[in-house]
Amino acid sequence: MKIGIVLGTRPEIIKMAPVIRVLEHRKIGYFIIHSNQHYSANMDAVFFQELQLPAPQYNLGIGSADHGNQTGRMLVQIEKILLQEHPDVVLAQGDTNTVLSGILAAAKQNIPTGHVEAGLRSYDRRMPEEKNRVICDVLSDYLFAPTPVQENILWGEGIPKERIFVVGNTIVDAVYHHKDLAQNTSKILTTLNLHSKQFVLVTAHRSLNVDSKPSLEQLTQLLQAIPSITGLPVVYPIHPRTKANLEKFHLRMKGVTLTEPLGYLDFLALEQHAHLIVTDSGGIQEEACILQVPCITIRENTERPETITSGANRLVGLSVEKFKQAVAHHSKQKTEWTNPFGDGHTAERIVEVILSKQ
Repeated sequence: MKIGIVLGTRPEIIKMAPVIRVLEHRKIGYFIIHSNQHYSANMDAVFFQELQLPAPQYNLGIGSADHGNQTGRMLVQIEKILLQEHPDVVLAQGDTNTVLSGILAAAKQNIPTGHVEAGLRSYDRRMPEEKNRVICDVLSDYLFAPTPVQENILWGEGIPKERIFVVGNTIVDAVYHHKDLAQNTSKILTTLNLHSKQFVLVTAHRSLNVDSKPSLEQLTQLLQAIPSITGLPVVYPIHPRTKANLEKFHLRMKGVTLTEPLGYLDFLALEQHAHLIVTDSGGIQEEACILQVPCITIRENTERPETITSGANRLVGLSVEKFKQAVAHHSKQKTEWTNPFGDGHTAERIVEVILSKQ
């Protein structure tokens, strides 16, 4: 048995880390292809070190590019590696161009593929991630759905039931494994002069929010309003693309503490100690829900509806007025909800499914 793991961004490293650990523990052969879709070391390379993962056998050095350019170059390079390695299964997690390229390259060689976190849908085709998700689910042989919500979506799209496996979400495995380590080792609160439950944590990087001047201007206005709405300081580890676009469009973000992208343990510590998390990231919606920290999502939709129905999350887009309403809602609600994403044993289930089918 040999499993090929294709990843390229920090969320993929975090979410595939539990699977890699199970493979290591069970002495199952595997190799890692890292596309380097994120183009700076502090966006992903540091995560391998912090999570104590083996270095990837293959680093493609793709970096940032237009979607077609990036996907095409990944496809060419991944195909060469798969022809050389002859894996029994290729696994990829999520919805990026890296995931699409890995699953497409394997499918064209008739190598069985597993899509971790299958069945997520925002139903917003403006998002490149949504297109990637749909294609990967159609092509994959093993669709690892986090919850019955995604299972029902996949059934409704005509995916055969025998290809769908409800296993939970590996983000729970990762959070449970690392949250105490982050609490005990991270010094980020001291570094940023923050106090537990006395700040708002922000992330924003989605193209719909940051890649055009009107949307980025609206985002800037919203984030600048948060201190007056909440009475708390705002800390924002800013994505390199967002930072570049602020400069490109000659925009400034006043009253918000901007930091460089943080390592996983520092960021996890900030999440645990935040009073409120504001994000456009799918994974961070999940982490906030798992950690019992109220979340406000600055999008009009989400592919994580469980965070909404559980009471952990509210959708506001970039509206200041809706943001105020969401803050008021969370202030009236107890931060106690059931984590819908699993028990922390998702990676084990994924590996068991693969072994049972070989």
